[in-house]
Amino acid sequence: MVHLRSRRRLALAVPVALSLTASLGFLPAAGVSAAERVEATARAADAPKLAYVVNTKADHRTIASVKKAIAAADGSVVATYEKIGVIVVHSANPDFAKTVRAVRGVQSAGATRTAPLTAAGTTDEGAAEILSADQAARTAKASRAAGAGEPLEADQWDLRAIGADKAAKINPGSDKVTVAVIDTGVDDTHPDLAPNFSASQSANCVGGKADTSEGAWRPYTAEDYHGTHVAGEIAAARNGIGVAGVAPGVKVAGIKVSDPDNGLFYPENVVCAFVFAADHGVEITNNSYYVDPWLYNCMDDPDQRAIVDAVNRAQLYAQKKGTLHLASAGNSNHDLDSDAIVDASSPDDSTPVTRTVDPHACFDVPTQLPGVVTVSATGVQNLKSYYSSYGKGVVDVAAPGGDRRYQLPDTPSKDGRILSTMPNNQYAYLQGTSMASPHAAGVAALLKSKYPHASPAQLQALLKAQADNPGCPASYDQDGDGTQDATCEGGSRVNGFYGFGIVNALRAVK
Repeated sequence: MVHLRSRRRLALAVPVALSLTASLGFLPAAGVSAAERVEATARAADAPKLAYVVNTKADHRTIASVKKAIAAADGSVVATYEKIGVIVVHSANPDFAKTVRAVRGVQSAGATRTAPLTAAGTTDEGAAEILSADQAARTAKASRAAGAGEPLEADQWDLRAIGADKAAKINPGSDKVTVAVIDTGVDDTHPDLAPNFSASQSANCVGGKADTSEGAWRPYTAEDYHGTHVAGEIAAARNGIGVAGVAPGVKVAGIKVSDPDNGLFYPENVVCAFVFAADHGVEITNNSYYVDPWLYNCMDDPDQRAIVDAVNRAQLYAQKKGTLHLASAGNSNHDLDSDAIVDASSPDDSTPVTRTVDPHACFDVPTQLPGVVTVSATGVQNLKSYYSSYGKGVVDVAAPGGDRRYQLPDTPSKDGRILSTMPNNQYAYLQGTSMASPHAAGVAALLKSKYPHASPAQLQALLKAQADNPGCPASYDQDGDGTQDATCEGGSRVNGFYGFGIVNALRAVK
C-alpha cells in the first residue's frame, strides 16, 4: 500500500491543552422561569447518568469557577486533578457537555462512554489456556535437564529470544525501580509476584479516584487475569517457583482500571492511574489496553477530543515527573500509518457503528500519545505476529507477544504463546501485543536500573538503541495464499513492523 503522508507522532496534534480557547463565558441564569427549572430537573432525574471529563486551565481560580458551572449544569464532581486541569464528573443532564463547553476556562469536555453508568478493552488475542499439572511436570523435568533456573522456564522461549535468561545472571534489575501495571488488577498473593510486589504504589482507580485500601488493586475474579499475567512477564521472581520475568529484580505494582461490570478501561480511570503512578514515584508504566469505548478517538468529535485531551494531560504530567509509558500497538493487524482504517468495534460499551477513520487524525489512546513507547508483537521466529498492528513512524520497538498460528517453538509444550502468572497461583498461555508491551517494559526497567538518572526521553532512546532490527521480511504471506498479509515499510534501521527493532535484555544490561 502506498501512503501519501508520513506518520508523525501526536506531539503537535495534541498539545497539553487543546486549542479550544474560544471562550463563550457562562450561560446566563436569568430568563429561565422557576417552572422551567423544575421541569428540567425532573427530566434530568429520569435521564441516565453518564461520566464526563472536563478539561480546563490548570489554575485554582479557573477550576473553582468551572466547578460552580458544573454544579449549575446538574453535574456532580467525582474527582479533580488540579495539577493537569482535569475534572471527572457524573451527570444525567443530556445537555451537560454542550453546556459546559461554553463555560469560560473550559478547553474541552465530553462523555467518556456511550452507555449509562451501571452498578474489555485489553489487547490479548484469544482466551487463556491454563497450564495443566501434567504439562507442568513435563516442563519442570525439561527445565532441570536444561539447567534452567525456574521449573517452567523451558517453556519460556520468549526469555531466550531476547536474552533475558542470560541478562538475569548479570543484572536482574534494581528493587528501586517500579513498573506499574495499569490493567485489570494484580494478584500480589501469587508466589511468583509476592516477593517483588509494591503495595505502596498500587491502587484501584476505577471511577476516576484512587482507592489505596488493602487489596483494592487485586482482580475482581480469577477471570480478570490479564493484569496478573502481564505483571509476571515483567517481574516474576527467580525464586525456584514457576516462571521468571524479564526483570526479576525490579518491583511491580498494580493500578486497577477495569470496570467491574464490563471490564472496560474508561478514560477517567486511566487519568487517575497516570497521575497516581506519577505521584507515587513509579518509573515505568505498562499499558496493555486501549482506552474504551473508542478504538480510535477522532479529533473532530468533541467527546472523543476531550478523552484524548484528558488522558494526554495525565500521561504528560507523569512523564514530566519521570515516568516512562509503554503501550501495546493493538491486535487488529492495522497499519497505523495508512490513509484509512475501518473500525467496526466502536463504541464497545453500546452498539458499534462501522466507520472509516484516518489514523493521523483518529488516535489509539494511550498508544499514539506523544512520548509513549508503542510496542508491536513478534513470535519465536522474530517475525511480526499475525495479529499485531504496525506502522512506520508509529511503532517504536517490538517484543515477544506470541504467535500460536505460524511460529511454534521447540519447547516442551510447543506453544507459541507466552507463559506467565495467573490468579490463584496458576500459570497460563496468552498471546497478544498485551504480552509484547510488558517484555519491552521489563527491558526498560533493566535500563532504568543501570541508568537510574535517565529521563523518560533518554530511557526511550536507550531502549531503541539496544534493540535488534531484523529488517522488513522479503515476504509476509503467513497463510501461503499468495497475498501479502501486511506490508512492511522502511529499512533495516527502522521500519513499520519492528520500529527500531526487537528489544534485547542482554544488550541492555551489558
